[in-house]
Amino acid sequence: MESLKVIRRRIRSVTNTKQITKAMQMVAAARLRKAQARLETSRPYASKMQEILENLSAVSGFVENPLFKKREVKKTLLILITSDRGLCGSYNSNLINFTNSMLSQYSPQGVELGLIGRKGFDFYKRRSWPVRFNYLQAGGNIPFIQIKELTHQTVESFLAGQVDEVFLIYTKFLNLTVRKIASEKFLNIEKPPEKKEPQALDYIFEPTPAEIYNSLLPRYCITKIQMAILESGTSEQSARMLAMQQATKNAEEMIEHLTLVRNKARQASITKEILEIASGAEALKEFS
Repeated sequence: MESLKVIRRRIRSVTNTKQITKAMQMVAAARLRKAQARLETSRPYASKMQEILENLSAVSGFVENPLFKKREVKKTLLILITSDRGLCGSYNSNLINFTNSMLSQYSPQGVELGLIGRKGFDFYKRRSWPVRFNYLQAGGNIPFIQIKELTHQTVESFLAGQVDEVFLIYTKFLNLTVRKIASEKFLNIEKPPEKKEPQALDYIFEPTPAEIYNSLLPRYCITKIQMAILESGTSEQSARMLAMQQATKNAEEMIEHLTLVRNKARQASITKEILEIASGAEALKEFS
């Protein structure tokens, strides 16, 4: 059995770790509330943008736009959104494993990676997969100007024929304890579903529906990437809060176990001292 000194040192060490994980849990919870508020205020805008495009498509017929063009796939771009920091459980490893399963369907010459977040970059910079771009120090809260630049860079790569299709890989936030890894096609843009029901109202557009549609598409692309980043940032904080909560619980259980071991060791030490005193007393009686 370990000495009392060693056991007390271990208890102090685990207690300090528990204080750190508890503080990190509270910080993650505060950041989660802010990230969730941003996400919930952005979702209606993205939903309404999708609805407007579908309505315009229904009244204007098929709109010709280069972003709708579907061509033979020779090069695919996978945009992976991970976190910059760890201590969030299996959040990043699940994303990387999912991306690896997708990469197994391609050759290194037929796919490129766009990495948002340091964890994904640190993993793939030592692999053979080519990286087209990377954005680090995102923290789930990339400034809008950088999102706009990233979207423009991706769209230009598609229009120039450098890539033939683009997928977004990120974690979708469902609720506090449930997250889902999503793989969504970003480019080419799929046609909105045609509505079979006749339009109840006859709108008058100025300018034409096609012109409005083409002007909204760049904003739609920016919104698509922005929503993926917001979903990922909220999921990251949720995963970190739950991981720190579990770490705090594990520390409490370890402290409880070590306290029991310490009490047993102290009891054994006291029993040993009593036996030594009793043995010494019996030895004195024999010599008296």
